[in-house]
Amino acid sequence: MKRQNQSIITEFILIGFSNLGDLQILLFFTFLLVYLATLMANTTIMTVIRLDRTLHSPMYFFLFVLSCSETCYTLVIVPKMLTNLLSTNTTISFSGCATQLYFFVGLACTNCFLIAVMGYDRYIAICNPLNYTLIVSRATCMQLVLASSFCGFLISVVVNVLVFSVPFCASNQVNHFFCDISAVIRLGCTDTSLKEIVIFFLSILVLLVPFVLIFISYIFIVSTILKISSVEGQKKAFATCASHLTVVIVHYGCASFIYLRPTSLYSSDKDRLVAVTYTIITPLLNPLVYTLRNKEVKTALRKVLNRYSFSKTL
Repeated sequence: MKRQNQSIITEFILIGFSNLGDLQILLFFTFLLVYLATLMANTTIMTVIRLDRTLHSPMYFFLFVLSCSETCYTLVIVPKMLTNLLSTNTTISFSGCATQLYFFVGLACTNCFLIAVMGYDRYIAICNPLNYTLIVSRATCMQLVLASSFCGFLISVVVNVLVFSVPFCASNQVNHFFCDISAVIRLGCTDTSLKEIVIFFLSILVLLVPFVLIFISYIFIVSTILKISSVEGQKKAFATCASHLTVVIVHYGCASFIYLRPTSLYSSDKDRLVAVTYTIITPLLNPLVYTLRNKEVKTALRKVLNRYSFSKTL
């Protein structure tokens, strides 16, 4: 019976910003500019880290992977959203919706774990600097990245099974600009409360647990920094953590607002606004924060630009 009901709906309609009328044109150009800036910023960060040997350290390796993951993350959501802003046909196939949700959740979870790993890296670098190279070796870095990706996409598989095993036999209008968990599962015509509880606990695992671990690590980090006798040393240590802490607050804050609350509090208009933040703005914020607040990255960027300008002149 479930298969028959589920096969009734073969595509979904993404409502998105269709209620805004002519403002969609303005949104299209605004989001397009932000998206192009995001791609350029993340590509620049990855290129600089790849070309400058002074940035070949665990901290910047994790930043390289995060920028790569953020780029893929935006590719899953933004191109389809931009197309829908200019089109009257805003449908997405059933398999396309499932694929979008799979990669969105997988990459989003991976990013959460990567940011937590970056917090662990800062903790070791400041609280245990003498053993830093032994603890955070190349092999360990690769293992941490692979573990983050594996856990992220494993959780995504579970979420996809929970969401798309629901029989869809009523409306096929997704009140969002992409196939998000809450927006899709609400279209089910059976009781989904148990599945929503499981998804809620998975959200706690992905968002709250890493955030608490990062918070605890920063208690030790601040305690260690305050013991440094040199004021200059304290400033340098705080500077290396400030960028990461900014990303932590923005990333976990926006995602927690959406996924760490009961479904009864679901508000499509507010959720779309917050979703714009973590799908479009946050991926741009990450490279900007790490570039503007990090002297090493700015120095490396200038070196790469000077090298390119010199070779072009020759």
